[in-house]
Amino acid sequence: MADTITVTLSSDEIEMLVDALEVDLEGYVEAAKEARMQNNREDIVTFTEASTRIQTLLARLQDLVED
Repeated sequence: MADTITVTLSSDEIEMLVDALEVDLEGYVEAAKEARMQNNREDIVTFTEASTRIQTLLARLQDLVED
């Protein structure tokens, strides 16, 4: 299990992180697609894992963003 740290962020800062992670996620999803086209199994696993972890973090942060 990963260590837990506490960071205090404003709603605006959380929204900025969400925006940045969404862009990062798009890059990993696209990279996974390219790896599939090239039949590069190692990269498929790497990029898919990264995108899954980003999606999990995004979900946690989006729960904190005020509507």
